[in-house]
Amino acid sequence: MKQLTYIAYLSAWKLIRLLPAKLAYGLMRIIADRVYAKNVSGVRRLRSNYARVRPDLSPRELEEYVKEGMRSYLRYWCDTFRLPSWSDKQIITTVSVVNEHFLRDALAAGSGCIVSLPHAGNWDHAGAYFCKTGAPLVTVAEHLEPEKLFQKFLAYRQSIGMEVFDASARSLASLAQRLRSNRLVALVADRDLSKNGVEVDFCGFPARMPAGPAVLSIQTGAPLITAFVSYTNKGLHIEFGAPIQVPATGTNTEKVAIMIQESASRLEEHLKKSLTDWHMLQRIWIDGDFKERDE
Repeated sequence: MKQLTYIAYLSAWKLIRLLPAKLAYGLMRIIADRVYAKNVSGVRRLRSNYARVRPDLSPRELEEYVKEGMRSYLRYWCDTFRLPSWSDKQIITTVSVVNEHFLRDALAAGSGCIVSLPHAGNWDHAGAYFCKTGAPLVTVAEHLEPEKLFQKFLAYRQSIGMEVFDASARSLASLAQRLRSNRLVALVADRDLSKNGVEVDFCGFPARMPAGPAVLSIQTGAPLITAFVSYTNKGLHIEFGAPIQVPATGTNTEKVAIMIQESASRLEEHLKKSLTDWHMLQRIWIDGDFKERDE
């Protein structure tokens, strides 16, 4: 099964990259609609996640959001398969940014910078934009199976200009070292994979999100800023939030909890405006039928 998964991804990577853009994106849109119609587990999870963020939606409106969410998700994969053939100009000119100075000012000051962002839009394209504009970034990646598939994604992100660490307890020390060398560290941080995350109130329900961004900020003094990446007709839009201040008092555990809650609250506000670009097809809340590491 793992070998079949690898072959399927590799085949899609080659085919989608070779097709004309209009045909490639049209094909992925058709696939998205068919997956939605089959109502597979990922679609059902996306529906339940969207319903918690936007309980005001009618059943019909919710279905429209879920269908668009799947189209956005397949657009992400189409971008991923095609991005290695994009020119630097295409990568840069298809991105618009708000409050980019929060990131650039931190790097100009020599303090390094931590960006916390969710699974929204295309974070690889966003990362490529910064790599191509003088801010090569460091990140971590969840170890995928089969191993050959993980190595493929690792090589892909390295080709963009990223330095990528395998997600592990040791990666935190490596990221701290990079921050002290004035590097940009970007972490996708809307879903905890470690079983050691911080419990937050997210849309009125308990969720758990990674502590790493706040821990790194406290340890190194690098500012922690948030980002939300959404799609536009042209490409991507990135909006940065101001640095999350480290609380003046309290234990480090208490400080981390306050900072991660602020990050979660900012994400909640963004999702209310750009929900369909949030590609969260996995469990995120820890109440109800939650089971550890459920997929």
